[in-house]
Amino acid sequence: MPDPNPAHRRQNVLNLFQHYAEEQMRAGVPPKGLEQAFARKLQISPSMWSQIKSSRSIGDKLARQIEAACGYAAGWLDEAREVSGPTAAELQFLALASKAWRATNADGRKRMKLLLKEIASH
Repeated sequence: MPDPNPAHRRQNVLNLFQHYAEEQMRAGVPPKGLEQAFARKLQISPSMWSQIKSSRSIGDKLARQIEAACGYAAGWLDEAREVSGPTAAELQFLALASKAWRATNADGRKRMKLLLKEIASH
């Protein structure tokens, strides 16, 4: 089994939630309540799910519980994976950024780039 990497575990479980939420919304489930439903699927409290998303480490026992609840083999969360494609929110942002880029002049574009570079550096 690969060595546990907290960053891999967190990113993988966030990807699991993204896929879960996308599947549910495609099936017509409203987005409200999806976080709580995912926590139930993982057999953890919504509070613990919130902590995992922000900073709580995922120990071995919890990792194996999450993998089992989602139908993956032990160690699946520990493997490095490519991040999934852009989320719906990221696509909306990109569309808005593109619209703003096209609607402004060279000075506006320069300011946009500087602002984004500043935000990304933090």
